[in-house]
Amino acid sequence: MALLERLGDFIWNPWLLGLFLLTGLYLSVRTGFFQLFDCGLWLRTTLGSLFRKKEPRGGRRGITQFQALSTALASTIGTGSIAGVATAIFYGGPGAVFWMWVSAFLGMMTGCVEKILAVRYREPSPEGGWQGGPMCYMEKGLHSRALAVLFSACCVCASLGGGNMVQSNSIATALEATFGWDGLAVGVVTALLTGAVILGGIGRIGKVSERLVPLMALLFLGGGVVVLAVHAGAIPGALAAILEGAFTPKAALGGGAGYGMAAAMRYGVARGVFTNEAGMGSSAMAHAASDVKESAEQGMWGIFEVFVATLVVCTVTALVILTTGVYDPEAALRAIQSGSAEGALVGAPLSAAAFGTVFGRWGGAFVSVCLILFAFTSLLGWSYYGERGLSYLTRSSRWRWPYRILFLAAVAAGSVGEVSAVWQLADIFNGLMALPNLAALLLLSPEALTLLRTWRQARTGRRGRTSAGKE
Repeated sequence: MALLERLGDFIWNPWLLGLFLLTGLYLSVRTGFFQLFDCGLWLRTTLGSLFRKKEPRGGRRGITQFQALSTALASTIGTGSIAGVATAIFYGGPGAVFWMWVSAFLGMMTGCVEKILAVRYREPSPEGGWQGGPMCYMEKGLHSRALAVLFSACCVCASLGGGNMVQSNSIATALEATFGWDGLAVGVVTALLTGAVILGGIGRIGKVSERLVPLMALLFLGGGVVVLAVHAGAIPGALAAILEGAFTPKAALGGGAGYGMAAAMRYGVARGVFTNEAGMGSSAMAHAASDVKESAEQGMWGIFEVFVATLVVCTVTALVILTTGVYDPEAALRAIQSGSAEGALVGAPLSAAAFGTVFGRWGGAFVSVCLILFAFTSLLGWSYYGERGLSYLTRSSRWRWPYRILFLAAVAAGSVGEVSAVWQLADIFNGLMALPNLAALLLLSPEALTLLRTWRQARTGRRGRTSAGKE
């Protein structure tokens, strides 16, 4: 266990987290900060399109753009959006929220380029529609099957760990703590419900996600807005604490002990990365199956995905925690220093306590229901990602059914197993997915930026700031 923890820390801190930030910064600068100065364009293309009726536009019908987004959000808006944000604040202080925002802001362009390349290099699916992802643009764009194989192998492993067992364990733990239900029984039912969806392939996953993801997001955001309305007077103070903690952290305990800027950056950036997956390459596989014709247009949904997953959902979680008074920085620091943080109010219990200030004893039940929905949809998204990785490795679909059976068995096993080691393995495999993907994004960025510039000019009639070279 100690070896896995050291290996995970070596991959993620600080090298990979820094690479995520630098990649997002590079792409943002090259596009003239498109995500900010052209927010009207990408909002009209994404959110605005939901109110316009349109027919599928691809040459081969796939899932709709909204279904692709919902499938991607199904895996990104997971338990980290509730428990992960609370953990980041507990260990990194309020300043971690600011660095979460920074990583998401820069990650919007990483997600954009990632989705552009996913559609640019996708291929027809044997079942009809489209399939693709980082393995396709690594092989076709970079002509490197070795990188594609590394990515795909790590994707399969990550799907059976962090994308599977950890999520089912979260569901079982939540239901057992709230209602006293047996963990194994919950795991078996979860496996059956997951199987009923994933056995229908990406089409059924997209249709279920299209209905479930908006429901769960609106449920959580609605509850969060109610809590924030009750504690509206504390919002300015919470925002001030976030900014102060990001740049000028103060000692909270005697002897000068307090949250440092390094801790705020570490946990904030890590939470931003884990909640939107921009740069990891996973959600690009869902977007590649969209029926969109213009690859740059799908990039707009990549921006919107990061915006919703982190800048909206995670921000609501953070503000609910910081405005309700359940988070005590001094108590948190004492627990960290004494090594008793595991038993302290951290993670999902911290979020539950925050909602409980308004909903009373139903606060825990509300958080548990949201956790269940978030974790279940994550299972759906990651099942498809693992299946795509295996299909690329074997160059056939013959192993699809054995993989699905193994995936569902892991769902049941994860509900009663000790998943601390699985978390470590998931972090390692996620990191090994991200390394080749980020390299591919940087190397192929000139082509992606050219596609973005051309599409933007066609849509607006103006020369864009995006360029692969000099305008």
